[in-house]
Amino acid sequence: MENSLHITEPVALVRPRGAHRFEAFSPKLARRLTLYRRALLEQWFLLEADPAVTTFCERPGYVHVEGLQRLADFWVRYADRQELVILDDSHADEKMPKPHRALDGAALPIRSVSPADLAAARVWIDNWQRMLPCIVANRGLVSPSLPRAIERVLTHPQKLLAIEREFSTGDPVLVRTAVFGLLHAGRISAPDLHTQALSLLTSFVATEAIS
Repeated sequence: MENSLHITEPVALVRPRGAHRFEAFSPKLARRLTLYRRALLEQWFLLEADPAVTTFCERPGYVHVEGLQRLADFWVRYADRQELVILDDSHADEKMPKPHRALDGAALPIRSVSPADLAAARVWIDNWQRMLPCIVANRGLVSPSLPRAIERVLTHPQKLLAIEREFSTGDPVLVRTAVFGLLHAGRISAPDLHTQALSLLTSFVATEAIS
């Protein structure tokens, strides 16, 4: 049995009949991923946005849950632990590829995610759905000095509008990308994004300033 020391490749899966196909690029994994349910896309946003998550893999393998063979939706690694994530809308898989990748459900904790869990994080998910494309589209274009400079001025909460004005000599798109990248890395925080839509009035602050 494989106990998920490190899983980098998802199990190959034929697109389910009638399912949507979502293609995304993960800055955390530096690769594309394909998902076939909206709920999986939303859960990916939550994993991608969590700086405590060091890496993850979609469709990591099959695990027994309550006597049924299930394809786990994600394997997730944190600094001090690992887990499998299964969404409540997942189904038992009757037709598994042969050979299939088996995971040890006794060795890895399994976290169940319900529709209510995703609904509770709706605003946060929607905000990352706006921020991640900016990070992806401009990756490699932001000077390493820009995030460091922005982080230095965020010793107290400042609105996105004020940050863009502070660095007005640069491209505002890259300034915004740098801010979102710092948030993605966990170097700054923006608690309002859990309850309010992203705007020029959203406040950001360095995490060291609030620790």
